[in-house]
Amino acid sequence: MSHPTDANQKDEDKVLELTLRPQNLDEYQGQNKVKENLKILISAAKQRKEPVEHILLYGAAGLGKTTLSHVIAREMGTGLRVTSGPAIERTGDLASILTNLSEGEILFIDECHRLNKTIEEILYPAMEDFKLDIVIGKGPSARTLELEIPRFTLIAATTQAGALSSPLRSRFGLTFRLDFYADEDITKIIKRSAKILGVEIDDQAAAWLAQCSRKTPRVANRLLKRARDFAQVKNSGQITKEIARKALTMLEIDELGLEPADRLILKTLIEKFDGGPAGLQSIAASIEEDEHTIEDIYEPFLMQLGFIIRTPRGRVASDLAYRHLGLATKKEIKPLF
Repeated sequence: MSHPTDANQKDEDKVLELTLRPQNLDEYQGQNKVKENLKILISAAKQRKEPVEHILLYGAAGLGKTTLSHVIAREMGTGLRVTSGPAIERTGDLASILTNLSEGEILFIDECHRLNKTIEEILYPAMEDFKLDIVIGKGPSARTLELEIPRFTLIAATTQAGALSSPLRSRFGLTFRLDFYADEDITKIIKRSAKILGVEIDDQAAAWLAQCSRKTPRVANRLLKRARDFAQVKNSGQITKEIARKALTMLEIDELGLEPADRLILKTLIEKFDGGPAGLQSIAASIEEDEHTIEDIYEPFLMQLGFIIRTPRGRVASDLAYRHLGLATKKEIKPLF
């Protein structure tokens, strides 16, 4: 299932982010505690004329991990190389990247939980001692070549911090968790993005879009684009609350940002499994959706809203979920006899 509120990055996001991405920490909205720590970290590193310590960023998709890495690089006045865990297939791929880094440059690895163990083992000496151990040849004649590499900063991002191995996790000097955003911060992001895109939007419309953005900047920017398209055709380009509401109604997004897939998950849990507890595999099989998609994309937001509760026995729908869908809770259902 693909939808405007899907927080996974698409090709259009990459173009959009280049335009809308904050240029410094002051422009970066939300995540205030993370920003305060980063300001001190960056200032101290610049005074010592050293690279920043290795940083691990984790949190749900679309919360600004990649954007924050670009901001850190800009604040440090250094270059940024971007890659991802699945893209580094062989040890030679990583060796090529590391040996081509400049002094003080930042290497950003997205989806770092998908690095294979062999790649991780090469990263350990590179992160700690800025050395690269390469094995040349095979069998009895094999020998290890130690290469010095420039001092660099690794910024790794993941949606599954628990999937990282302990040795890799322990080598990061700082670990930051990015939380879902407050509606006020999302509203500011939407207003800033609208200004950059040259879109006229009133305060009520910005607040409404923020409320429907799943507390996620990437989703907010995508919904702003959809509202802009609707306004262009229906209202001479101006986005009002009514126009924003109509645009999202056409996309089947409700006032909390829930889309058809979210409602299907909740209804399945309530109607087929009597509200739970139900296992993730059972829910996924019932709606013909991938388990990882439910766990990584839909479930974090439904848990944030308090609609789904994880228990040792499985997922349980809360009374809030019943009420949002207009269904009677188990307590309200009277026995027939």
